[in-house]
Amino acid sequence: MSFTEKIGQLMQRPGQDAIPNDDVPWWMKYAGRGLGTVGGGIAIFLGVWVCTGILFAEVNCLIAGIWQMLAGFITIVIEAPCCCMFLDFVQNISNFMEQRPYYYRGGLYIAIALPAVVLCANLSTIFGSGLIFGTGVIYGMMSLGKKATAEEMRSKAAAAGTSSGPSDVPNSGMKSSLVDNAQPVGFTGSPFDSNV
Repeated sequence: MSFTEKIGQLMQRPGQDAIPNDDVPWWMKYAGRGLGTVGGGIAIFLGVWVCTGILFAEVNCLIAGIWQMLAGFITIVIEAPCCCMFLDFVQNISNFMEQRPYYYRGGLYIAIALPAVVLCANLSTIFGSGLIFGTGVIYGMMSLGKKATAEEMRSKAAAAGTSSGPSDVPNSGMKSSLVDNAQPVGFTGSPFDSNV
């Protein structure tokens, strides 16, 4: 048993299939979960820091700090429910989000990361919400799926480049060149008046 398989067994959720059903690389799954967990904790800490803006009568920063702490808490609840096991509803929320496609989580994280930056754009909100936004981007990339192999891409490109059509319509395939697509130029005379 390799080291990555041992880590995979340790990181496995209760009731999760031992064989993954999707084609997302293992490192991307752990990157999303790790960045979500660590980023949520940092966002909570920086949200408390942003809330101190009320000392300078910056109400927008107070609201942004509260929002950022809430966004960090939601991220931790979804990504690492073991951190909030004292709350009985956390496991239900985490299981609900685990059954949804990756783009649900990506969209949720991106949506909850933006309001804090819009309300109070300082370094703490940009960094704290940026980590949650980065988690959303990783889940968005996971929803795109696996990239095709080089052979598959070459065969599809070759099939698209050899499409047959009428001879008077320019070919827009990959193997067409600009000279092959050029239309004949008609010459009607000098554009300048020679009497001037």
